[in-house]
Amino acid sequence: MDISSLNWLAVIASAVMTFVVGGIWYGSLFGQTWMDEMGFTEEELKEANMVKIYGIAFVLELIMAINLAMFIGEASVSEGALYGFLTGFGWVALAMGVNALFSRSSFKLWFINSFYFVITFTLMGVILTAWR
Repeated sequence: MDISSLNWLAVIASAVMTFVVGGIWYGSLFGQTWMDEMGFTEEELKEANMVKIYGIAFVLELIMAINLAMFIGEASVSEGALYGFLTGFGWVALAMGVNALFSRSSFKLWFINSFYFVITFTLMGVILTAWR
């Protein structure tokens, strides 16, 4: 697939969606557990340069959306969901699992961090194929 044929609105929407899901995932669903597993306090999180973190994260998520769009091509919505899921689970979550094993992270932390990507890549696949 040629990058000029991408639906840029869908790519941007996919990147924005990751922030919406992340706000829920790392907020009300798993926020406190994630903080406990990472060893962070509220005060430490407030000291972070959030403009830098969110800005760079958005650029990285945008690149991920472009990458997935290039792989998906002209797939149907159900295929887009499947390819997104397989990307999130088969590559990202399992690669993060290997890192978690060697860094001796907890199963909880691996689940929280990796399944965020399983969900967001699945939704990216849907967005990228539904908006043609």
